[in-house]
Amino acid sequence: MLELYHHGSSVCAAKVRFALGEKGIEDVKMHYIDVLKGDQFDAEYVKLNPKAVVPTLVHDDKVITESTVICEYLDDVFPEVSLIPDNAYDRAQMRLWTKAVDESLHPACGEFTFVTCHRHIVLRLPEAELEEFLKNTPAQSVTNKWKERKKEIVRMGFAAPGIGHTIKLYDTYLHKMNDTLKGRKWLAGESFSLADVGLTPYVNRLDMLSMSGMWTGGRLPHVEDWFERIKARSAFKKAFLDWCPEGLTNDLREFGTQNWPSVKRIIGMELD
Repeated sequence: MLELYHHGSSVCAAKVRFALGEKGIEDVKMHYIDVLKGDQFDAEYVKLNPKAVVPTLVHDDKVITESTVICEYLDDVFPEVSLIPDNAYDRAQMRLWTKAVDESLHPACGEFTFVTCHRHIVLRLPEAELEEFLKNTPAQSVTNKWKERKKEIVRMGFAAPGIGHTIKLYDTYLHKMNDTLKGRKWLAGESFSLADVGLTPYVNRLDMLSMSGMWTGGRLPHVEDWFERIKARSAFKKAFLDWCPEGLTNDLREFGTQNWPSVKRIIGMELD
């Protein structure tokens, strides 16, 4: 039996949902963990995932954490539809992309999301509940300094030290994707793979924040074409859009729109 603990807007949870959908795995018991209300800090959940993050996969009582590892596990256990290239070089390219996600892009996405949207959501909490929410973040989570960093971003917004660097880093990866896609259909060659599964949540996050201007309008045409191919896949909508509650979808769009001018300024785009 497969069980997935996940959240609607979590990029990592969406990655696993996308992999499940692409592999045609439907018999999964879903447990919704509202990370913006602090469900991930429940003692029983922390026993499953000591970092207090999503996703967590449970397969016949075996617990697997870390979304990249979960996706590779699913490909090993359910090999009928493979998401791993069939030659060594493309497999190496795939792993370079998934490594980049884990080491650089995901931590940047955490900061990007909080500064442009999620800080506004958690600031709706009464002060005592907000303090409890911030206090409960484990020291080792998105990064080994995420507890203090999240608190800093929630309190300071774009004035938090290093936010400009984070947003430029995110933009750099879009440019790297665009350069790679000049000569190929997918990120690790001519076959759709875990590289594409891994990067999709991070581009979709920007799209849901109404920040697709980072690649549309001729800025990064190969990323634009790639994302259109991604959105046309049958597994996309269910994995990324259907699980995100309407209120959260609206918050991402509205707060993202409000903060788009600040992001444009940081990455050097002309303001309207």
